[in-house]
Amino acid sequence: MLLALLMCYAGFTALCLSTDRHHGELLHSKPSPVRRLTLRTAGGLLLGLSTGPATVASGLAQGLVEWCAVLMLSALLLVLLLPYRPRLALILAGVGLLASPVAAFALF
Repeated sequence: MLLALLMCYAGFTALCLSTDRHHGELLHSKPSPVRRLTLRTAGGLLLGLSTGPATVASGLAQGLVEWCAVLMLSALLLVLLLPYRPRLALILAGVGLLASPVAAFALF
């Protein structure tokens, strides 16, 4: 489940950065149309691909239920961090992406 959590959080952060407001707040610039499309695509792919580790770990039925819980937890964490600690939200997404290969090896 750790890999699914890391992927969901990074996906939501990418979707968040695809908006003008959050991109400007965190990176101090407006996103170009290509960057916006790239962030949206990456965010959607990460959210979609996060179902894989969840279903591998617990089976299809239970894995999808746990994936929904992980999805809500990662979104809640991002929503709570953005107003008060926006830089920490960005740092956690980067650390999560770096830790994903370790979590993937721990899965098997």
